[in-house]
Amino acid sequence: MPPPALVAQTTYAELLERCASAAFGEAFAAAGAFTSKTVNGRRYWYFQSGTGAARTQRYVGAETPELLERIARHRDAREDERERRALVSALVRSFNLPRPVPEIGNIIAALARAGVFRLRGVLVGTVAYQTYSAMLGTRLSAASQETGDVDIAQFKNVSVAVGDRTSPVQDVLREVDKTFRAVPHVVDGRRVTSYAAKGGLRVDFLTPNEGAETGRPQALPAFQTDAQPLRFLDYLIHEPEPAVILHNAGIYVQVPAPARYAVHKLMVSQRRREGLAKRDKDLRQAEALLEALAGKRPHELKLAWEEAYRRGPVWRELLTQGLGAARGTARDVMLKVVDGRRSLIPGLDLTFENSPARYDFGRDIVTFAGRALDGPVACAISREALDDHFGADGLDQKGRVETFRKNRSRIELLARTKYLGWPVEEANAVLVKTMDLPKLTEGAAVATSRTLSKPASRRSPRGRKAKR
Repeated sequence: MPPPALVAQTTYAELLERCASAAFGEAFAAAGAFTSKTVNGRRYWYFQSGTGAARTQRYVGAETPELLERIARHRDAREDERERRALVSALVRSFNLPRPVPEIGNIIAALARAGVFRLRGVLVGTVAYQTYSAMLGTRLSAASQETGDVDIAQFKNVSVAVGDRTSPVQDVLREVDKTFRAVPHVVDGRRVTSYAAKGGLRVDFLTPNEGAETGRPQALPAFQTDAQPLRFLDYLIHEPEPAVILHNAGIYVQVPAPARYAVHKLMVSQRRREGLAKRDKDLRQAEALLEALAGKRPHELKLAWEEAYRRGPVWRELLTQGLGAARGTARDVMLKVVDGRRSLIPGLDLTFENSPARYDFGRDIVTFAGRALDGPVACAISREALDDHFGADGLDQKGRVETFRKNRSRIELLARTKYLGWPVEEANAVLVKTMDLPKLTEGAAVATSRTLSKPASRRSPRGRKAKR
């Protein structure tokens, strides 16, 4: 029998395809025909209905094999709401995958019916994060999935280029909840980027801030609303992925690629003040996704990181600071994916507090404890390394532990050198092996000479915990 995760992913894949077909059929149910036009070498499709002065064109999307197949079978598509509801129920009840609260689900459904996602709007924020459990076939942290907001993003140039529009956003939202009201923007009270309802529900519209820094609202004509410009958003919503919100019969939406979402959260967390709940939530979401993606989509995670890292010193600083603030496991699996060194992380050091050493008979190693950024690190040296390089050959377990104690300072220095400067082998751990010793000894000597050459006032006492 296939494992539950595989069954969940298969069920979700079927739901995704059914929801895509249903959304397509609902959007273009009237009599009409599909037509295309080529812009800058790329083909785009529209749905044309009416004749003469009454003729209208609605944006369908950029040409892809999947879109062409959907167009081909458009006339044969039939409503399968009952089956989709059953799939949603199975994913929620049998696999314990997250769904939004009904009020938020109803809002997203109304926005979808109005054409927000067809017109290349992207659902961002925590509601988008909720879709990744089903998409990746893994249960992400539930504590990071609570929200009362819906955030929709769109590129300004896309909003103009699609040549189609939804009903005014406020009208769409009031179909769901008549208490929705426009919230005047704090910079320009004549413009509106947010809509709020009684009870705390809020819908925000966002757009990338790609030029000079500005807080002024930007128009999104496709949605007949304004949007708040945000830095780094262009990276987040580039090449989004289709997803399904597990509400009623499923809602077909567009969300950021999960790897981009994780990397983006690392950066934006560092632009918030320490202690803010949103900062902690950003980090928890990033950690959960980094750990999941490292096993399921490592290539995508590597590409997402590298693209952000290449964007300049500000991006690199935020990325490394974000990794430094993350849990050690998430930090290390990310570094392992990108072949990075722990020395990239500001303030990260491996320190020791003279904790007892023990012999692990199952692994034939002597273990000792270290700390890095206030988190524990499992340090060890192999029996072979002790035998070959520290004269423990022929000794019993007790003798090898005693050999470690006599050479503790040197072995700790070797472990620190490997932990900081070598590729990550295991999260929150470092093992000194016999084959490492020649190169490690050379590296440790260089590190020691650099430390001794520093002014005394700059040296940190051994064992002092590194500050964040």
